[in-house]
Amino acid sequence: MIRNFVVLSLLVSVGLFYMYGRSVWFPVYLKMTGKRTVADVVQEYGMGAEQRLVRYFETAGVAYPPEKMILVAFKDTKKLELWAQHGQAKTLVHCYEIQAASGLLGPKLKEGDKQVPEGMYEIIGLNPNSAYHLSMKLNYPNPFDLVHAKADGRDSPGTNIFIHGKSASVGCLAMGDIAIEELFTLTHQIGFNNVSVVISPTDPMLGELVVPTGSSEWVSELYKTISAQLSLIRNN
Repeated sequence: MIRNFVVLSLLVSVGLFYMYGRSVWFPVYLKMTGKRTVADVVQEYGMGAEQRLVRYFETAGVAYPPEKMILVAFKDTKKLELWAQHGQAKTLVHCYEIQAASGLLGPKLKEGDKQVPEGMYEIIGLNPNSAYHLSMKLNYPNPFDLVHAKADGRDSPGTNIFIHGKSASVGCLAMGDIAIEELFTLTHQIGFNNVSVVISPTDPMLGELVVPTGSSEWVSELYKTISAQLSLIRNN
């Protein structure tokens, strides 16, 4: 009985370390296997990802690839929408299930709070050597975040927020490997300067964005801006 308990505990510990300790063991793995380039990743996953993307776009009746892409994430329902933009026309192409998004509703405030940020962001880099398969880095904290962190007296609002693969999150949007291969491929194809990201606590069409109790006044301003931005996307 004791032996079985020890074995089970060991297996659980190994599983948790594999899932949540990737930042520790994955760099060692990379040293052993060598780093990949974005081109390596696109060559390996791009063809399959593009075939799936083309089907999504055909179903939506939109030309592939788009001129621009908008990703809209809703934290409470764990949904991420892919919108294609041609000129001023915007069309919902596909909806992904977010596999994990740690924290509660409400914006990210400090390093280590494990909150997924809320607001309007840009993609500023592609990481083909992510510990979470592949990842796309957001420009968190953006200028809005920095201004209000300074006003609140918060010196460390946090950093290194990604949309990535796998199904574990410590403040990022974990999409699973298949989804991130598609998003990574499309972002590489159209250029990350043509990708924008909106992260909202909830869908304004389903319910009002409620400011968490005890929040600073700027959160109400942020939620009004998010709602207005989503309205522009949907009512173009």
